[in-house]
Amino acid sequence: MTDNFFRERRTVRQYTDRPVTDDTLRDLVEQAANAPTTGNMQLYSLIVTRDPAMKRALSPAHFGQPQVEGCSVLLTFCADFNRFVKWCEASDAEPGYDNLQSLVTAFIDVVIFAQQFCTVAEANGLGCCYLGTTTYNAPDIARTLKLPKRVVPVVTLSLGYPVSKCADPGRLPVEAIIHNETYGDYSPEDIRRIYAEKEGRADSKGFVEENGKKTLA
Repeated sequence: MTDNFFRERRTVRQYTDRPVTDDTLRDLVEQAANAPTTGNMQLYSLIVTRDPAMKRALSPAHFGQPQVEGCSVLLTFCADFNRFVKWCEASDAEPGYDNLQSLVTAFIDVVIFAQQFCTVAEANGLGCCYLGTTTYNAPDIARTLKLPKRVVPVVTLSLGYPVSKCADPGRLPVEAIIHNETYGDYSPEDIRRIYAEKEGRADSKGFVEENGKKTLA
């Protein structure tokens, strides 16, 4: 891992034909599973999709994004209280997890796990893309993957070996993110300044034009 690994990391949407082997995937998951977790509960499960037919079945729920079928492996990270509740029931303990707090707890666990997986994968030469469609169409994805009660799809990653290094997508300046001691709200001048670089990018202007919008916002 280089000194600039995190500064230079990029989302990857195009992959070579080189497969991600079962052994490689298992090793990545094993490393990722050492991520922080609430009460050491590990409230997550991972659905691995390699079959092209299953990728095609999942594709509509992800709005047909090409990386769904173009990746070596499609990974659906799920918040999972099913396993934990079954453990409680098998251990003469009363589960009490059918509530919003438990759902949020499981969501936090799965997002931390998914991000650690993404980092480990990228550190080992692979590329990943978060699909922001998973929570939009969670019921459809759950039906396709035959998820039981208390298992909710939260994050989907496409995974494979990158075709090439991707361009810098641009990020907000750190000053736009940090608030010291208490939250300091943004003036109109602040907003214009912190979004100026993002709005001025050629790819941003192209996005606005392609989608027939007045502004990037």
